[in-house]
Amino acid sequence: MASVQQSSFHGFANPVDPSAAEIRAWAYQPDSVPLESMPADWDLLVSGDRLVGTLFELAMDRTCPARRFALHCLYIYAADGIRTKFRAHPKRRLRKLVETAEDEGDEPMAIWAHNVRVLLARPELFDYHDWCEGGLVRQSRRLG
Repeated sequence: MASVQQSSFHGFANPVDPSAAEIRAWAYQPDSVPLESMPADWDLLVSGDRLVGTLFELAMDRTCPARRFALHCLYIYAADGIRTKFRAHPKRRLRKLVETAEDEGDEPMAIWAHNVRVLLARPELFDYHDWCEGGLVRQSRRLG
């Protein structure tokens, strides 16, 4: 990843549909394109199947400057899948991410995995502020 971190990032060709390489480059230089300058609901736009693997890698990287943003996107991804009964995203993919976070992740990732399992078991606990507006990232806690 050192080469990505050392090269300068000059923005997204299409911010509404960024590539995995663009997201990765931005994540290591997030000040190059401030979140405030991105399209409205950019977090919701990028939290889909195409970029979830990249977002997961970034969230797993303790040194990534945009790690909290990536983790926030994982909360959106999980909630979107669960709330749509996995019409939005494959259940198998979410389960694999949760298992990897449990096996290899640090505390923030373990808490994310725990919270996803709680929401899987009890979808009625969904709270838009916590899952889609960053509440569980800003005030990290395990759901009961």
